Amino acid sequence: MRISGVVTALNEAATIAEVIRAAKPFVDEVIVVDGHSTDGTAEIAAKEGARVVQDNRRGKGDATRVGIEAAKGEVLLIMTADGSDDYARCREVTEPVVKGQADLVIGSRFQGGSEEFSATLTQLIRTAGNISLNVLINWRWGTELTDVLNAFRAIRRDTAMSLGLNTDSAAIETEMVVKALKKGLRVVNVPTHEFARKVGDTRLTVWKEGLKIYWSVFRHLV
Repeated sequence: MRISGVVTALNEAATIAEVIRAAKPFVDEVIVVDGHSTDGTAEIAAKEGARVVQDNRRGKGDATRVGIEAAKGEVLLIMTADGSDDYARCREVTEPVVKGQADLVIGSRFQGGSEEFSATLTQLIRTAGNISLNVLINWRWGTELTDVLNAFRAIRRDTAMSLGLNTDSAAIETEMVVKALKKGLRVVNVPTHEFARKVGDTRLTVWKEGLKIYWSVFRHLV
């Protein structure tokens, strides 16, 4: 099966080349979905051989859908552009999907460790929110997932297209999980390490995005 690497990026000029180079040994093409960056991210990505497409300025969820639609491979490896993904585990993430052993594979920071776990209020909220979502989803669908929020994941393109994803925010990650489980698909975690973001801070507001993520789960529980 052909594998497409899908990377969503907004002003990630400092790391985008590294991410593309790291992905290339594991995929047949790299698609960078650029959020109309002003720091040269798109130009660097194109120079590195990635196919660059522009999102619709609606958020990470919109950018992810644009990447899914643009991909030519049967399997998608979805990655972040900030250098935090465990590139050495790209094959472990995609292989269960390629071999038909799983429908959606998500890297697990709780199994593989994270450099982002720290004693700050923001990290406490993020970690507690992730754990509570894992508990809620496992209770509802009888699964044993350990990390539903990690954006580092693999899925068949036709499966992703069939889920009817419509969230524009970062809540698309939980929307993908919940809708896959509702369809009876096999969702699993594999251990991956989360490295610290190399440059700058995340652009996601924990409180704002957290509410969207919880809503994306609760509205599918009944």
